[in-house]
Amino acid sequence: MLFALFLGSSIALMVLGRSDPEAFERARTQVTDAAAPILETLTRPVDALNNAVGEARNLAQLHQENARLRQEVARLQQWQAVARRLEVENIQMRELLAFEREDVKRFVTGRVIGMGGTFVRSLVLNVGRIDGAQKGQAAVTGDGLIGRVAEVGQRSSRVLLITDLNSRVPVVIENSRARAILAGDNTAFPRLIYGAANSDLTPGQRVVTSGDAGAFPPGLPVGVISSADEHGVRVQPYTTDERPELVRLMDFGLEGVLQ
Repeated sequence: MLFALFLGSSIALMVLGRSDPEAFERARTQVTDAAAPILETLTRPVDALNNAVGEARNLAQLHQENARLRQEVARLQQWQAVARRLEVENIQMRELLAFEREDVKRFVTGRVIGMGGTFVRSLVLNVGRIDGAQKGQAAVTGDGLIGRVAEVGQRSSRVLLITDLNSRVPVVIENSRARAILAGDNTAFPRLIYGAANSDLTPGQRVVTSGDAGAFPPGLPVGVISSADEHGVRVQPYTTDERPELVRLMDFGLEGVLQ
């Protein structure tokens, strides 16, 4: 019955459209105007759903892009750290190459791989007896003397720094030729003991090894006097970095420390 009604209505509209096109057009326009609000209401949820799906897709893409960028930043930071370390090593290597001594018999350059501890000022190097490291050798950086080899293994060695409490280095004040002993006390500024009167010393005077006792050759740069008063004389070492990347062990053929 309903089907027959729809069929009859369709046939009537077709006949009306052919007999009176203008009336048919007006009727269709009125039907469209009447249905427009209903169609708009029905399409709003669909549009909202499409917009929500689009936003979700964009958020997922942004999340993936953010994760990719974070990984890229992490990789770049790693490369930056490596580049900075290599730059420091390159600078120190050039400084070591510039530190030349005609009286050195042989030398070996090692990388610092560890520290001695809180109460011991020392460095652990990755070179040992098989590399030519020997006890008593002078340890230097591009700035000057940093210590001496205290212990040697097959593949590692320990350098006692001049700031260590057990370090004693015979030195001389370069311009006055006054001799003294540089004594470490686990501070950054070792003391001068058994030397000239404090009144004869002034800040800024260069301190170098004296060569006494056959421990070190004469003339190795040590530091400059930082203070000289009633509390004593302090020396600021040329090598202020107590953990450099590279250290050169120089053999001058001296056995004063060993004896």
